Amino acid sequence: MLLTLLNIVLPVVAMAGIGFLFGRRQGYEPDMSFVNHANVMVFCPALVLSVMIEYPVDLLQSWPLAVAGVLIIVVPGLLLGLLSPFCKMPRAALTVPGMFRNTGNVGIPLMMLAYGKSQLGAIIVLFVLSNVLQFSLGLFLLSRRSSRWLWLRNPNVWAAVMGLLLAPYRDHLPPFVRTTADLAGQIAIPLMLFSLGVRMSRDRISGVWPALRINVLYLLAAAVTLPLVLWLLPLTPEWSRLVVLSAMLPPAVLNYLLCEQYNVEPRTVANVVLLGNLLSVLTIPLVVWATLAWI
Repeated sequence: MLLTLLNIVLPVVAMAGIGFLFGRRQGYEPDMSFVNHANVMVFCPALVLSVMIEYPVDLLQSWPLAVAGVLIIVVPGLLLGLLSPFCKMPRAALTVPGMFRNTGNVGIPLMMLAYGKSQLGAIIVLFVLSNVLQFSLGLFLLSRRSSRWLWLRNPNVWAAVMGLLLAPYRDHLPPFVRTTADLAGQIAIPLMLFSLGVRMSRDRISGVWPALRINVLYLLAAAVTLPLVLWLLPLTPEWSRLVVLSAMLPPAVLNYLLCEQYNVEPRTVANVVLLGNLLSVLTIPLVVWATLAWI
């Protein structure tokens, strides 16, 4: 089991570590904004499209997974919202990073390595759901009820829709279409991890103890939510593993970028996100081990 766990976690840590070392050795601060923008706008949609075509998902049969994906975002948000008066933070700054986890940079490669490439279709469903909710509900909370339709401009959403529509006809698609989408999509995951490592190499954590308490609170909110979701919905063991790991992932780096854009405690959120991703080196192996051993 230990060797299996190392084979799952170490490639993810190693790829992020390469980015971290590369970032630290530069004599200037690397500007990853263009690369990250290209990844979000081009390579991630290509990955979504490719996976949805190659590993088609029947939404009618997969409704428990989709509902679970929504609940593990919304329910922790409600719990954290109730606790926000006691945390001395604006409600949006506390709840949004606790709702939207790092399903892209960490989640996709980790779940694929842990549970097999055959689960990529289900993994992408959770990823797209998180994206849709972050760019709709998340922006709604951060922007004080403006920009509620910005999610319609998210290419990952439309790539998922296109993939669902094309999947039944995949054998009739020209081979170069599927090959091009596959080649572009293969760039996304390594680039996500490399970029995360570079960002972590340039940022510094201040206010460690408040950030630690908030991250523990996030994990507790997810831990309270999961038994309810697993009991309520008819999830397969494979889906249950994906849902548990999704809920226990660290906060998405995108939370910091959006909080900075809308001026919602960006420095505090940056500390929370950075420390949460560092802590995940310890927490994620435990969660993966638990899902493989008990589910």
